[in-house]
Amino acid sequence: MTKSRRRRQKLPAEAVSVTIERLSHEGRGVGKIDGKIVFVDGALPGEEVTAVYRAQRSQYDELKVQDIVTPSAQRVQPPCAVAAICGGCVLQHLAPSGQLDLKQQVLADQLKHTGGISDFAVLPAMTGDTEFYRRKARLAVRYVHKKADVLVGFREAANTFITDMHHCSVLVKPVADLISPLRALILSLDACRDIPQIEVAVGETHCVATEQMSEVLRVALVLRHLAPLADADLKRLQEFADTHGIEWFLQSGGPDTVKKFWPADDNTSLYYFLPQPADRSGAPQSPITIEFRPGDFTQVNAAINRQMIDQALDLLDLQAEDNVLDLFCGLGNFTLAIALRCNSVTGVEGGQDMVTRATRNAERNNIANASFYAADLFTDFDSSTWAKPGYNKLLLDPPRSGAIEIVTRIRELLPQKIVYVSCNPATLARDSAELQRQGYELVSAGVMDMFPHTGHVESMALFTLKT
Repeated sequence: MTKSRRRRQKLPAEAVSVTIERLSHEGRGVGKIDGKIVFVDGALPGEEVTAVYRAQRSQYDELKVQDIVTPSAQRVQPPCAVAAICGGCVLQHLAPSGQLDLKQQVLADQLKHTGGISDFAVLPAMTGDTEFYRRKARLAVRYVHKKADVLVGFREAANTFITDMHHCSVLVKPVADLISPLRALILSLDACRDIPQIEVAVGETHCVATEQMSEVLRVALVLRHLAPLADADLKRLQEFADTHGIEWFLQSGGPDTVKKFWPADDNTSLYYFLPQPADRSGAPQSPITIEFRPGDFTQVNAAINRQMIDQALDLLDLQAEDNVLDLFCGLGNFTLAIALRCNSVTGVEGGQDMVTRATRNAERNNIANASFYAADLFTDFDSSTWAKPGYNKLLLDPPRSGAIEIVTRIRELLPQKIVYVSCNPATLARDSAELQRQGYELVSAGVMDMFPHTGHVESMALFTLKT
């Protein structure tokens, strides 16, 4: 029998009682029923809950909380009305301090069990606002014929349905307030059935202190459309932009089809700013300006990004004579700040387009001691002109897959100090074990709460070459 013809699994209909013993690494409650492990969405350690089945596996079952019989002291009222459904956040029912404890435990567990490392200094957890922090997002859009309505938002946690939401407590406030107006706008379009998503990108109009950044936000929305838009629809988009103070970009196909639509000007880039301390002589320095396009990778949490850069610079302990290598450098987020504090810095990124814009960012900030190269860091890079000894410090900021291709060859570069910025504790732990085999020692590591209310664990680690 083919898979498509198999009957849907019949699950137990009755709710069951579960005592929650701990949290899984992704934030689900873990307990046992008749000796079998169960993962319970929405449950916390120490709680007695009733739960209903979602799936049964050979080794474990998956359930969802129905009622909380005995609540945990760490349980809080979620700030979002759809927190129990929406996949954008899965930990809003857990106090922020508990979320940090979970993320720190995940990091420690991974380093111990995967990396075989438990002797290191724990860096203080990096924290910021837990609401209205998110600047980048992809919002799904769908016209629902039966409801004669449009949904705009994140997908539900347990399936591919779009959450029926009217507001969001993690998107920056100007965007959070647009969910309902966007639903009404798209419903009014002739092309409402041909709009599958809206990409959110937020920059700043000028440099301010971190606590004031919410006052200087510049919002761009990229509307993906599967069919040409009629003049009447374009007019409605213009009116919406003028009313709500946002900018529209239109995307008719792949990423290279993104075009500025409204306002009708040549300002197709966004910007964010990084304040800088006084230089070594005590003279004030201008903030670094980072130019980016709406589709570029930038950190979702600007306040944590500023803290993250500052901590990386402190851990690198940059000196005027240092020559630094920044791998997976992107637009120069770390590279340009490093350049202001050392002799030279070389940034390497996979795509030439990003390298071109990183170079432009260096020029924009009058930074002459930063150079950028395009290279596939997951393959052989022996012929690359930048891949040679001479760097005494290294910053790594790889994707979720980690940097095993780099660390297995780290002795060819032999930096004295490495700062590793990670978005996946599992690959950080794997790479840490390899760095240890290559003669490096993990000195310190800690988490950064880049994505409050989610199970994402971002972290930073410092390695030094053993003498």
